[in-house]
Amino acid sequence: MHTDADGNARTPDAVRRQAVRSLLRSGVVAVALVIGYFTLPMDRVDSLGAGLRLGLGLTAASALLAWQIRDIARSPFPRARAVGSLAVSAPLFLLVFATTYYLMAQANPDGWSEPLSRLDALYFTVTVFATVGFGDIAASSAAARGTVTVQMVGGLVLVGLIARVVVGAMQEGIRRQGTDDRA
Repeated sequence: MHTDADGNARTPDAVRRQAVRSLLRSGVVAVALVIGYFTLPMDRVDSLGAGLRLGLGLTAASALLAWQIRDIARSPFPRARAVGSLAVSAPLFLLVFATTYYLMAQANPDGWSEPLSRLDALYFTVTVFATVGFGDIAASSAAARGTVTVQMVGGLVLVGLIARVVVGAMQEGIRRQGTDDRA
């Protein structure tokens, strides 16, 4: 039987239920982010430029990730929280760039090799993140290429450094519990 940080006994079933709840919550948030991307109005490009929106989006994503890392280390279910954090942070990162590309394409269609729908912008974002780069959509303006470069560097940071920090927070949470809880 496992104990939580307060020394209270937890049955394996209770641990599993809590872990599943945590993962489901993260999955629901990730799905809600994708639904929001496809349904929220983005039909007007206003004076708030795509670059400023990108900066605000990345700042919000970074703040969320920092909060999640702290939460992982303090969670009674650090493994589940770590997976859940990545399940929210990665889609948020991708959707921030997809939104930026979509808005950039609406403001300057010549910045891309073809017009971008929301799906096209998300597709392009994922191909850049996955380093696949099929070449069917390409950035053709300096602003678009610069933004894609920021995404490439950000993707490397997300995959490398951030994944390591999340794993470190998970290990800290396990260490704080004083048990090798498998949740």
